[in-house]
Amino acid sequence: MAYKFKELQIWKRSRLFCSQIYVITSKFSDSEKFGLTNQLRRASVSIPSNKAEGFSRNSNKDFARFLHISIGSAYEIETQLLISADLNFIFDNELQSCFSELGKIIKMISKFKSTLN
Repeated sequence: MAYKFKELQIWKRSRLFCSQIYVITSKFSDSEKFGLTNQLRRASVSIPSNKAEGFSRNSNKDFARFLHISIGSAYEIETQLLISADLNFIFDNELQSCFSELGKIIKMISKFKSTLN
């Protein structure tokens, strides 16, 4: 692979999204520290982390598998954000902003993944 993972736009964008999730969850109640806050943060960290780990693998097939895991984490976040909204932990504008960014990240990962097959 000719890319260094830190140069990949999908990795950079995912890393920034992770920061956005940390900011949003910092406003959640303390009772959610080990609930949705933890779940959202872990899933958001998983997206860029799996890209980095997949990059270190010896084959495009392995890298594509880790990209697939990243997409799964993105959908996990989508579900957790909806639950957060149901519980009034997140405002509609924050929810829409996250969904918009997640959609872009998923498309970028999917497109990049298709180039590896």
